[in-house]
Amino acid sequence: MAKTSDSSGTEQRGPRHVAIIMDGNGRWATQRGRPRLFGHHAGAKRVREIVEACPDLGVKYLTIFAFSTENWKRTQVEVAGLMSLFRRYITKEARALKEEGVRVRFIGDRVKLDAKLIKLMDDLEELTSENDRVHLTIALNYGGRDEVARATKRLAQDVAAGRLDPESVDEETLPRYLDTFVLPDPDLVIRTSGEARISNFLLWQSAYAEYEFIDTLWPDFTEKVFAGLIGNYGARDRRFGGVKT
Repeated sequence: MAKTSDSSGTEQRGPRHVAIIMDGNGRWATQRGRPRLFGHHAGAKRVREIVEACPDLGVKYLTIFAFSTENWKRTQVEVAGLMSLFRRYITKEARALKEEGVRVRFIGDRVKLDAKLIKLMDDLEELTSENDRVHLTIALNYGGRDEVARATKRLAQDVAAGRLDPESVDEETLPRYLDTFVLPDPDLVIRTSGEARISNFLLWQSAYAEYEFIDTLWPDFTEKVFAGLIGNYGARDRRFGGVKT
């Protein structure tokens, strides 16, 4: 794999942080004459394979888009089914994630989520808090604009309270208020299913990310496909606005 450099000039061989918009579950199910939730269950199973592939591919951080702030517009049946799936996934996978060295974090606004799901999320974060092999971040009720708005509100509150000098605010200040404040920015963002848009995902953090839009539907996204995209990234010339001499 070709060597690349991050924004600090440190040499690296591949993306350290990969973010994935997992799209196409519903279409995958429809193509098979099954209900959309069947596709979501298939997609949830695919997550395990991709998480397990990360260490061998050199990916330390994986962020997946599970449910957006806009997904509430879907039918009540589908939304309820997805919430049930999230609860089942966390309950079923918690021990394996702990044993496999995966640290799990959730980003997004938890206000609209039910209390049982929030408790499961909190417990999983606590259970895996000492793990460091792979950092899995799950974006649940997440939207990039919503995240920036919430971060800006907290920043404004600190200014109003005298905890933050407004003259000191620069582009390094806001990230400290984002949901992802403990994570490095993504190096590579992948979207499956043939759609070529970012759908309000990690808007601030992805300013210098490389993008891959592929036709593969998420339930068909295998470790082999993932590895191929990692290889493509390694061949790219990342200059971060500069010019190599």
